[in-house]
Amino acid sequence: MKFSFLTRTGLAGMLLLSMAACEKDPLNQVNPNLPTTESFFQTSDDAVKASTACYAGLQGLGMYRRWLNFAFDLRDDIGFSQSPWGELRDFTRFVQTNYDFEVSNNIWRDHYRTIFRCNQVIDKVPGIQGMDAALQRRIVAEARFLRALSYFNLVSLYGNVPLALQYTTDLAQSTPQGTEATVWAQVISDLQAAQADLPASYSGNDLGRATKGAAITLLGKAYMQNKRWADAQTQFAQVISSGTYRLSVAYPDNFRHTTENNAESIFEVQFSDEKKGGNDAGGGPDATTSQGGQRSQFWGVPGFGFNDGEVRPWLVNEFLKEPTTTGQRDPRLAATVFYNRRDQGQFPTALPSDADTLAYGVGFLTRYGKDARNRARVYWRKYQTDYYRTFEDFDSPINQRVMRYADVLLLQAEALNEQNQTAAAIPLINQVRQRAGLAPLVASSFTQASLRTQLMHERATELAGEGVRWFDLQRWGLLDTPAGVNQLKARDEDFTNFVVGKSRLLPLPQADVDLLRLAQNTGY
Repeated sequence: MKFSFLTRTGLAGMLLLSMAACEKDPLNQVNPNLPTTESFFQTSDDAVKASTACYAGLQGLGMYRRWLNFAFDLRDDIGFSQSPWGELRDFTRFVQTNYDFEVSNNIWRDHYRTIFRCNQVIDKVPGIQGMDAALQRRIVAEARFLRALSYFNLVSLYGNVPLALQYTTDLAQSTPQGTEATVWAQVISDLQAAQADLPASYSGNDLGRATKGAAITLLGKAYMQNKRWADAQTQFAQVISSGTYRLSVAYPDNFRHTTENNAESIFEVQFSDEKKGGNDAGGGPDATTSQGGQRSQFWGVPGFGFNDGEVRPWLVNEFLKEPTTTGQRDPRLAATVFYNRRDQGQFPTALPSDADTLAYGVGFLTRYGKDARNRARVYWRKYQTDYYRTFEDFDSPINQRVMRYADVLLLQAEALNEQNQTAAAIPLINQVRQRAGLAPLVASSFTQASLRTQLMHERATELAGEGVRWFDLQRWGLLDTPAGVNQLKARDEDFTNFVVGKSRLLPLPQADVDLLRLAQNTGY
């Protein structure tokens, strides 16, 4: 489902194409450039277009297109930034003195823009007369899912956020500030309500819309963040037993545009590099811009992108802890990062030496042989376009996989282990390890505590750079105590700046704190 850019910006009722062409009276036409909310929501086609506008919100700069990647994957203990833009670099280092900083504000703005559109659909679509009832319920359910996803991100990043649940243009007077508990309760409520009316799958132009499996999975993840292990287990069991999902044979298929919406994918944000008049460097809200993802441009290796996002070397060591059953390096390593295999003195040398990793078709020693600093760095490869391009630009066609089946298997293993069902968790982990060619774990070798540690390793090697690590750190409690932060500091120096009780959350944008009379987060 590759959405038209015309559905991406502004209010949903003002974005969508007019019905004027269907009018019989040529003198009584709706302005095609400015349909109103009252004139728009009249047909099932209008409802589908409004729904598409909700999905298009996910393509915003502050959502999966660009900045959300920085918030989730560079503020954890795996990614980091050496960006020349000091304020961006500080944002990833838990140093933010400007509470209206562009990146944080974009994240806040685009999530609430999406929530506004979802509220509009939830409010207006049930009133469309003569519409197919099943389609009507499905579109409302999709909006509930997307609203839940938006609040899932917001509560994890900002905590006590405004809880807008009604369609209104008077936000300053009608949006109470929620607590983390009430926001999580709303996420759970929306996902419970959405499940019944979402289909198991889609086809054709609808491919990429939220499915029942997506709602069940996100609900399970919400329960996990609240340590409701048994409830999470029930949700993930439904996904696993459905027969709808399976691991892809090739791990890199999860990060390429040629293998999108595959059997491992549960929900992904749809991107396209189709040009609409030029590169969309600024993400401007007009029809001449494109729908490309921008992560690859910002995280490209030196000379192929801005290189604003990099990888801590400890992750490479994590992959090198064990070879495959045939004595090779874990193949997920080369699919996850670009790194120099020969000239890394800090990495283990027990495995046989092999050729240096290619970066856009050229080896590290060749490309950076005279630049020891660049040669020693580790860069993101996951979601880069090097497998078919020799450059990066602002328009990557690679869909962002928000939820995939491997994550479900590992989360279910964690939920079981937290309920002292350690032996039952092992086969789920082994499914993920088997694809990587690793030897299976033996249940008798693990206690609950040791499997908890093992799962931290498994999730790092399988899911690094996929926007889930920050949720993991929160769920594991590593951000809540000095001892936990010290563990992170040992492998990521940026956590030296982390203040327990403050840095787990971003500051609320000051402009909205003033406008909506919000209580600012603790410590800011």
